[in-house]
Amino acid sequence: MESAVRQIGITGATGAIGIALINKCIEHGVEVYAFVRRDSVRISRIPSHPLVHLVYCALDEMASFDMSDLPRLDVFYHFAWMKAFGEKARNDLRTQIKNIDYAVDAVSLAKRLGCRRFIGAGSQAEYGRTKEVLRPDTPCCPENGYGMAKLAAGQMTRLECLRLDMEHVWVRVLSVYGPCDGEGTLVMSVIKDAISGIAPACTKGEQLWDYLYSKDAGKAFYLLGEKGDSGKTYVLGNGNSGSLRTYIDKICEACAEISLVSSPIRPLYGEIPYSEKQVMHLEADLSELTGDTGFVPMTSFEEGIRDTIRWYIKTHG
Repeated sequence: MESAVRQIGITGATGAIGIALINKCIEHGVEVYAFVRRDSVRISRIPSHPLVHLVYCALDEMASFDMSDLPRLDVFYHFAWMKAFGEKARNDLRTQIKNIDYAVDAVSLAKRLGCRRFIGAGSQAEYGRTKEVLRPDTPCCPENGYGMAKLAAGQMTRLECLRLDMEHVWVRVLSVYGPCDGEGTLVMSVIKDAISGIAPACTKGEQLWDYLYSKDAGKAFYLLGEKGDSGKTYVLGNGNSGSLRTYIDKICEACAEISLVSSPIRPLYGEIPYSEKQVMHLEADLSELTGDTGFVPMTSFEEGIRDTIRWYIKTHG
């Protein structure tokens, strides 16, 4: 199927969503220019394909990057973000402020590359704690530096796009899992322990969580490049929530099945106390995203987690 978008640029290309988006672009014959750090240890994750080109450009190089060797692009996706995991990292305010600067630099780079549209990856952390299903108009009350910086980056990149006569789409991402996910995420931590025969230490697992498989997330971002409504903020998740305990049990069961262990590891629920500002409810309202792009998640958690475990075993021995 031929795409209306022919060429894209992307930062954060080595993460779970970045890789999934690149694979979706290959599927549709879209040329990809992946902006990566020259010293990144994860570059090998990026698919080797005639449509995919590596561009060596770190976040702090975007403002002055020489684009003379690059063609004009259609859409620019900005996924890269420093210190996105862990309470200490997320409250490293100096770094989070730099991330806002880099997001604005990414808009400037996209404009110089001829892009008509800029798509930025925000976060559920922009909302803070709430018992509501998360919608684009749900009030934002971020409680850590990461969430505050994401909120500011979304607002400031929108202003910069308006100034530069570019289309702007901001996507608040909930919990995405899948191949190439970060080592510090809950899903990867549980997989690592369960495959190794270690009982994962967990909270009580009462949180209601919304997990989306990375392949579906890549599809959503691809569709937003073609059909997203400029000026809008979208919420991206699966659209359903379940208890974290249920997800962890399913991970342990799948690990036992794939590694041919007789019985699943029993997680140590309650071993870790809830944090002072523990988010207890994450669930996305996809109605606007689905209405504008037609996006519907297709991968069950059981299917997605099996694929993720197989990838983990293949890449980690």
